[in-house]
Amino acid sequence: MQQGLLTIGMLAGGLGLFLLAVNMITDGLTQAAGHALRDMLGKWTRTLGRGIVTGLSITAIVQSSSAVTVATIGFVNAGLIGLYQALGVVYGSNIGTTMTGWLVAIIGFKINVEAFALPIVGAGMLLSLTGGESRRAHFGMALAGFGLFFIGIDVLRDAFAGLMTVIDLTRFTLDGIAGVLMYTGVGFLMTVLTQSSSAAIAITLTAASGGVLGLYAAAAMVIGANVGTTSTAAIAVIGATSNAKRVAAAHIVFNVVTGIVAILILPLLFWAVNNTEELLGLESVPVVTLALFHTVFNVLGVILMFPLSRRLARFLDRRFVTQEEIEGR
Repeated sequence: MQQGLLTIGMLAGGLGLFLLAVNMITDGLTQAAGHALRDMLGKWTRTLGRGIVTGLSITAIVQSSSAVTVATIGFVNAGLIGLYQALGVVYGSNIGTTMTGWLVAIIGFKINVEAFALPIVGAGMLLSLTGGESRRAHFGMALAGFGLFFIGIDVLRDAFAGLMTVIDLTRFTLDGIAGVLMYTGVGFLMTVLTQSSSAAIAITLTAASGGVLGLYAAAAMVIGANVGTTSTAAIAVIGATSNAKRVAAAHIVFNVVTGIVAILILPLLFWAVNNTEELLGLESVPVVTLALFHTVFNVLGVILMFPLSRRLARFLDRRFVTQEEIEGR
């Protein structure tokens, strides 16, 4: 009983550290950049291709596709960029969010946390405390968040190792399509509750690494987390303008369509992932396989949706039309 409570406490603490870290990275880098992020979104989204690269780059840096999507909604709302250009940012942000999985896979399980992450937290907080309201202070906060990111991963890893000794998780598994749909729902729910697909994916990768989840179950949870991240955009546009609702709808359409396609061709995707691992000489371990899977199915989604973007923009232009817009036209 005591071991079970300790494991639950470690899971909650690891998740809390991870969410705090992601918020610190996002807020710190956003504040440190000042108007630079706004300028990038304004200047580098004039074509769909540029929008994809911009959305990918900013999301990979700030570690939050939700923050980039909500910012994009604001720009469309203000008339700085059009709906068609915003689609590129939405597509790119979904690829950029896969960077979390790669950080966990490449660094998260191969470092001595005390030797690597703790000094980063210390240096970051020193910059933050001595920087006042300058950019240096905000950058220090982001740096401290980066260190906490790996501490959170380490706590989660230990918690899942303890979970295997306390609970027999094989009793809760389902086979076939029912199992895939169940784990997709779990990933979706985790993301909605935490409002962070990065946290849900980090939990999934650490669980798979500890042998708690099989590859197919973990992949289904990654798909669910990818769909669940649309909840932030949906919440952000409650009571907002028609343009804001259209961008949120585009985000939902892209993620849902991509998720459905990924579930339908799951064995084919794993075949492509395994061949890519061999081609690139990557280590064939669950975390690397899942990080690559996350990237592959998001890139596939962009390839599928790219030719349909103008049609999607025209379709959404006819939705959420207010009486004021009709009179204005």
